[in-house]
Amino acid sequence: MSTPVVMERWAEASPRLKARAAGFFWLMTILTGAFGMVAGGRQIVPGDAAATASNILAHQALFRWGFTADLVGVFCYIAVTLLVYELLKPVSRSLSLLAAFFSLVGCAVGALGCLLQRAPLAVLGGAPYLRAFTVEQLQALALLFLTLRIQANSRPSCPRRWCAPCTPTSSSRASSAKHR
Repeated sequence: MSTPVVMERWAEASPRLKARAAGFFWLMTILTGAFGMVAGGRQIVPGDAAATASNILAHQALFRWGFTADLVGVFCYIAVTLLVYELLKPVSRSLSLLAAFFSLVGCAVGALGCLLQRAPLAVLGGAPYLRAFTVEQLQALALLFLTLRIQANSRPSCPRRWCAPCTPTSSSRASSAKHR
């Protein structure tokens, strides 16, 4: 089947099917977000760059799975946004479009925040160009990236608050509150 035919069939789908699909993607967003918080946030030791760096390096696979889960959650929430837009478009197209816009902006901010989680692996990876820095500087830089990620996703004015993935754990929230 060609893409236009598939899109035409999807446009003709019943609202119940779209609502069920949105519910499925919402559930996937919650599950991947929870896994991402548990897997990606366990290695962070607030205020201790050396311990955080050693935890990340000791559990790289789990840290990467947390990042992947967060990113999958963002993509699932994009699907939710598009499905909810389609469901609410008959009620008010302009309001539905505005809500979809804010949700997609929030997801973009969340995706960028997720990329900040990936940065410590690059900094701690031992690439030759990083020899210009001391070990302590690299560890502090890795913790800085994780702190920026937490702060980017915990601002009250940030539309990303509407997306479940990439939210900081309760211990990291306490750490970011302590540093404000």
